[in-house]
Amino acid sequence: MALPSDIINSSLNSPSVLKDGSKLNPDYIPERLPHREDKLKELTIAFRDIVNEPGKSSVRVVITGRTGTGKTVTARIFGKAFAEQVKNRGIKVEYVHVNCHRERTLYLITLKIAEQLKLSIPPRGLSSQEVFKIIHEYLERRNMYVIITLDEFDYFLNSSPPEDIYFIVRLYDELAVNVKRVSYIFIIRDLTALSSLDKTVRDHIARDIIEFPPYKSNELYDILQDRVKIAFYDGTVSDDAVKFISDINGFDKGGSGNARLSIETLELAGRIADAEGSPIVTVEHAKKANSRLNEEASIILDELNYLELHPMLLVKALINLSKREKKESFPIGEVEDEYSRLCELLGVEPRRHTQVFEYMRRLKLMGIINTQQSGKGMRGRTTLLSLTFPASQELDDYVTKLIGALKNSEQK
Repeated sequence: MALPSDIINSSLNSPSVLKDGSKLNPDYIPERLPHREDKLKELTIAFRDIVNEPGKSSVRVVITGRTGTGKTVTARIFGKAFAEQVKNRGIKVEYVHVNCHRERTLYLITLKIAEQLKLSIPPRGLSSQEVFKIIHEYLERRNMYVIITLDEFDYFLNSSPPEDIYFIVRLYDELAVNVKRVSYIFIIRDLTALSSLDKTVRDHIARDIIEFPPYKSNELYDILQDRVKIAFYDGTVSDDAVKFISDINGFDKGGSGNARLSIETLELAGRIADAEGSPIVTVEHAKKANSRLNEEASIILDELNYLELHPMLLVKALINLSKREKKESFPIGEVEDEYSRLCELLGVEPRRHTQVFEYMRRLKLMGIINTQQSGKGMRGRTTLLSLTFPASQELDDYVTKLIGALKNSEQK
C-alpha cells in the first residue's frame, strides 16, 4: 500500500492536460470576445458623447441578461479599451468596476470607487455624499472622467433606501457642478428589477438598454475553443468534448445559454481527465463533468415527481413565462394569471390566492423556485418568482408529461 507522501508526490509530478488553468477562471478577462462584438459597438456609441462633447452630459446605460451571457466581461473589456482609445484623443477616462453584491451599501460603493481611483479618503466619519463629492473634486482637479460599472445592481436596488438609489442615479441633481464627469453602466439580470422604482428614477436609469441574449450552441463552441487554445496543451481536448458541452448548454438546444457554466464544465472535464491519467479530454469526461455540476439540479428535478397537480401547474406557468418572455423572474400576479389560464385549458378549477401562495411557499422550501422582493422599502413592492433551473424544452416536456398523468389520475 502506497504511503500518502508517495501518492501526493506522484500526483504532483504526473502530466496534465491543462497548460494554464487560470484562463478558465470566471474572473479572467480574455483578449477576444466572440459573439459580443455588436455589444461592444453599442456601448461605444452610447458613450461617444464623452469624446464628442466632454462633460456636457452624464451617460447611463443598462446592461441586462441572464447569468453567463457575457455582461460583466463585456463591460470590463469595453471600459479598459475605451479608456485607452480616448487617451489617444487627449481625453483622460478611468474605468471603475464595482460589484454591488459585495459592496451592498452606498457608502461601501463610494469607498470602492475611491479605492480604484487610488484616491485616499480621510479616516474620519464621512457620509456617502461627502465621499462622492471628494471623488468629483479629484476628477475635476485632474480634468478626468470616469465610467463606473455597478455590477449586480439588482442587489443595491433591492436592499437600499430610496434616497441612496436617487443619489446614485440622479447624482447631478445633488452636485452643483458645470462639468459632468461621472457616467454609469448598470448591470442587472432582469429589467423587472427596475419595475418598482419611482418613474422619474426609472426613466433616468433606463435611457439606454443593451440586452444580452443567452448564447446559442455554436456561439458557446467558439468561446470554448478560444479557451481551449490558451488553457490546454495542444491536442489534449477532443472536438467532441467541446461540442458536447456547447450543445448541452446552448440556448437553442434547450440549455441555459450560460458561457460561465460551459467554461466551468470544460475545466472540470480537464481535471477529471488528469485524475484518470488520460492524455486527452474526451466526451466521456465532459459528460461526467456535466453530471457533477448538475447533480443538485437532478435532485431538485426528482422532487417534481412528488408534486400534486396544482403545484405542478405553477411550475408549468413559470416555464411558459420564461420561454415566452425570455426572462428569469416574474411578479406573483403574472404567474397566477398564467396558472389560471392553464387551469382553464385543462378544465380544472384554479385554487384561491391563499392556497396558491401556500403552494409557492412549499415549492420554495423544496428548492424548485426562488422568491425575492422587487423593491424592498419602495412603493409598489411585489414578490418575484423564478425557477432554480433553466426552463429547457426537456424540462417543459417532462413537466407536461407529469401534468397529463396527474390529470388522468384525478379523473379516475
